[in-house]
Amino acid sequence: MIMFASDLDRTLIYSDRALADLGHPGRGSLVGVERKDGQEIAFMTKQAHGKLKEICSQMLFVPVTTRTYEQFNRVFIFQEDIPVPYAITSNGANIHFHGNPMEEWAAIVRDRLKTECAIFEDMVEKTKGYELNGTLKAADNLFFYYILSEKITSEAKGILSSMAESFGWKVSLQGRKLYFMPNPICKGEAVKFIKDREGISSVYGAGDSVLDHDFLQFCDYPYVPNHGELVKYSSLCLPYKISKNRGVKAGEEILADILNNIKQKI
Repeated sequence: MIMFASDLDRTLIYSDRALADLGHPGRGSLVGVERKDGQEIAFMTKQAHGKLKEICSQMLFVPVTTRTYEQFNRVFIFQEDIPVPYAITSNGANIHFHGNPMEEWAAIVRDRLKTECAIFEDMVEKTKGYELNGTLKAADNLFFYYILSEKITSEAKGILSSMAESFGWKVSLQGRKLYFMPNPICKGEAVKFIKDREGISSVYGAGDSVLDHDFLQFCDYPYVPNHGELVKYSSLCLPYKISKNRGVKAGEEILADILNNIKQKI
């Protein structure tokens, strides 16, 4: 069996802000995929949506996201027309199977959090010693992020990363969101758990951020959109196929390439 594990935001789906930041081919070419308070707030191209449906008919598709499960459920296409058996949420802290949390996996994560990193509350306090202009948000009291009101310099991010690493955490900047993530919460281990459980023979993967490197490094066919945070780290990206397009068209390009790759192997 083949699996396609993919990040969502700024890889396959794009918010209004991401569309504004990265460009798009016109609203007429887009289809809504996420709904909040009755409004569509994230999009794919119509072509990408069709290609994702086709991929799901040929292999196991697993969304892999930093979103909480509640936030993930706003992406209505996975309930309405592209049902998925698995969902990896909260950056790998939780795996849901047919809508139910997998306690076996949650127990593994909890045990690692007790021994491998500083606790959540302590890490939040440590970041308050730095000048971060933005709103602090917590995700399931597992990790947290700042929605920045102004950009931080690469030097400031480097200082924060070094501090976080010394306590068993890592830092990732995705758009305006600056994430602080404990090392035991990672997408890679969650993807490997599903791969082993399902007896998967090969894995396609796609993601844009440093947090996605955790699972892309284990994929047989890894893709990165060329606007992604990962592209700035050339040493990490060497084995990855980087898209030619930026923004929402990058997601479409990646899905098209995966389909072409599958057809060549048949």
